[in-house]
Amino acid sequence: MKKIIINTLNDDIEKNAYMNWRLNHHEPIQNMIVMADGYMTSVIVNAKSCLENTFDKSADILIFPMFFSLNQGIELYLKSICWSLNILLNYKSKYGKNHDIRNIWFLVKNKINEFGFNEERPEDSFNKMVKNIESYLNELANYLKKDNINDYHHNIDFSRYPVNNRDEYHFFVNQFDNVTVDLEVLKKFATQINRDLKCLADYYYGLVVESWQRE
Repeated sequence: MKKIIINTLNDDIEKNAYMNWRLNHHEPIQNMIVMADGYMTSVIVNAKSCLENTFDKSADILIFPMFFSLNQGIELYLKSICWSLNILLNYKSKYGKNHDIRNIWFLVKNKINEFGFNEERPEDSFNKMVKNIESYLNELANYLKKDNINDYHHNIDFSRYPVNNRDEYHFFVNQFDNVTVDLEVLKKFATQINRDLKCLADYYYGLVVESWQRE
């Protein structure tokens, strides 16, 4: 069978992407963290590219995969943290199966508070670290919901389709005035969120690994 994309190989190894190079069959949580980092990095790289080349106005179409990657990266980070905390708290579940990142965040925040804080990870530092993510998720919810919060889950795929699963246009299609995104703000935000969520994900997964080593 002719290879189209997968398992094609360039003679110059620097021009290949190795899909499983950073993944480990025995570390599903770490794999989620790696993929989350990839999605977030793609936002940063695309925003940087659009800022450096404004001539073709490609930002107007790349903003959709950038938003998708941003939200997917957040989701993967949060689910990896949730999974680690469930292990540390001796719960059998892994993580929420839906894609409502705001509700997943509430779940993760409650588990972090349940697990508790210490001198290494004080509560005030945690609250400062997550301020940006909470602000973004609240802003997103305000745009995605209509009359009440129960409509929010219908619109979570706003960056993937122009309509929701009830064939209703998303907020950016319905609005007469321009809906704009400052690419410099987006790039800075994605960089901060990637740093902060990766820090949390690595920290709790590190505690999981330590607990396994003590067994």
